[in-house]
Amino acid sequence: MIARLLLETREMVNEMDAAVEEVASMTAGLIPVVGAMGSEWDAALAGHNLAERADAKVYTLAV
Repeated sequence: MIARLLLETREMVNEMDAAVEEVASMTAGLIPVVGAMGSEWDAALAGHNLAERADAKVYTLAV
């Protein structure tokens, strides 16, 4: 599984293995929104099929 770090504008900043410790520490205690079906995700998730987008877990990090 892949984790992507995106800006609020949906511009990708980093991509990493979702199993790394950094991902676990950044998302600890957060509840994801499941699904990235809205048009705001079209560019960021180009190349992903509808099933992958529906299954996507979206975490919002405090900055």
